[in-house]
Amino acid sequence: MVKLATARESRTYGPRPGRNRWEYINAALYLFAAILLVGGFLAQLSPTRLSAKSGLAVVLIGLVLITLVNTHDLVAHMAGIDYCFALMEFDIQLALVEFAVPLSNILGSILTFIGVLFFLIQAERGYSYRLEKHALNTLIAGPACWALGSIHNQCQIYERSRGHVQILQKTVQLPFLIGSLLFLVGGVVNRNDIYGSMHTNFKILGRRWIWLSLSGSLLFLIGGLLNLVKVFKMQQMDGMGLEKLRGGAQERLGREREGQVPLILEDGRRRKLDEDKRAVSEDTRRREQSEEGMQVSEDSTRTPSEEARQVPASMPAPSPTPYKDVLVGSRS
Repeated sequence: MVKLATARESRTYGPRPGRNRWEYINAALYLFAAILLVGGFLAQLSPTRLSAKSGLAVVLIGLVLITLVNTHDLVAHMAGIDYCFALMEFDIQLALVEFAVPLSNILGSILTFIGVLFFLIQAERGYSYRLEKHALNTLIAGPACWALGSIHNQCQIYERSRGHVQILQKTVQLPFLIGSLLFLVGGVVNRNDIYGSMHTNFKILGRRWIWLSLSGSLLFLIGGLLNLVKVFKMQQMDGMGLEKLRGGAQERLGREREGQVPLILEDGRRRKLDEDKRAVSEDTRRREQSEEGMQVSEDSTRTPSEEARQVPASMPAPSPTPYKDVLVGSRS
């Protein structure tokens, strides 16, 4: 597996015109990379060493393009969720498909590139046991990562999906899966075909590995053609043939996007506000308790004579009696 089939729904990164253009470029680049792989492995069947070395260089270019294509897939899926990696805990398919598959494909492409590069170095500078050993191991590890990504890519679940959309998905996934397995089997049997001799080309690269890799590249080419058709159909339907899973990461993110607030920042802000409110209420309660305790201690230390002598400051002064004024006036 060296290319991720569109997962669940059409991708939602960026504005629609730019997104559609990048999807077509992505599919076309992968198709061109598969053609380079086929041409490079066909050149290995040539009896001349110059053609064989040129074929390895072409294979390296194809692997670089495949790495770029899968990097685009990974960035597109992460951009669709605003790079909120915390959402993976709410959506297993997001972690196992949208994130793990492109990452496995990138790792597999890099390892396969290193293995082919080691063989090209041997063809230029001569035989090296260490390079041969590392090349054989990486040519097994790289396709193993592709096969792992292919298996993960089969684990896509749809709540509702049209029949022809599912057919398009499977016609893309199956050639990639079988092609990855052919590369893996070729890497394993290649260890039995190489004995560390530089006399002939087929002792550097096993004949069975070349044929199995050529067959896998042809399947990748078929999958690339079908992927281009699928991308065209999905763009025409605007993703309406596939419905995302309810309660998943994209639905949670959609609810947060309605308020135009990033999910992680909003959760952090709410959590901080709740903590501040709890801290303020706790301080207020402690202050009130301390004041009540001080008042009770002051009341308990007063003597009865002090309480009798204490006059409230708010008590009004006594007013003169009007009858006394009358009597004083009559005497005078």
